[in-house]
Amino acid sequence: MARPAADPGAIAAAAARLFLERGYAGTTVRDIAALADVDPAVVIRRFGSKEALFLDAMRPGALAAAWRRTLEGPLDGFGARCAEALLDARGDTRGVFLALLRASDAEGIGSQLRRAHEEGFVAPLRERLGGGADADLKARLAAAAAGGMLYALWAVGDERLAADRDALIARYGAVLQAAIA
Repeated sequence: MARPAADPGAIAAAAARLFLERGYAGTTVRDIAALADVDPAVVIRRFGSKEALFLDAMRPGALAAAWRRTLEGPLDGFGARCAEALLDARGDTRGVFLALLRASDAEGIGSQLRRAHEEGFVAPLRERLGGGADADLKARLAAAAAGGMLYALWAVGDERLAADRDALIARYGAVLQAAIA
């Protein structure tokens, strides 16, 4: 019996499910192909490599899009807007963040994540701050601080940090605001 035509969306959905469940290292192209009901060669033909499929399926740009939305409005409210947006990120964003973090040492993934960090987080804030060397440092500090909060909450699981949501938004918002001041 012939397999159905390979739908790139179905392959990416199967990959996302497995990468979230098993991580990058624990997921093979054969596993993805089996779940998507396609030949493993089709997976490679459609996406080029496991790394490319991982980045497509995990969509690091979703978190960057949320970050860019926090840049709308006056800069003096950026810190609180950013902290609140990060706390309100959907559960799938958390899974993607953790999958990306855990795969960051895999060949090909780390360089792509650095590019996504630069293009999705640092560059938009640097531009919003008016450019220049000082704006670059401020943007990098804010991006690092935001990532640090997500790491503490999602990778480490520091529940006490998030115990008082309003206090966390106010205090972490102040940290982020200080980074761009």
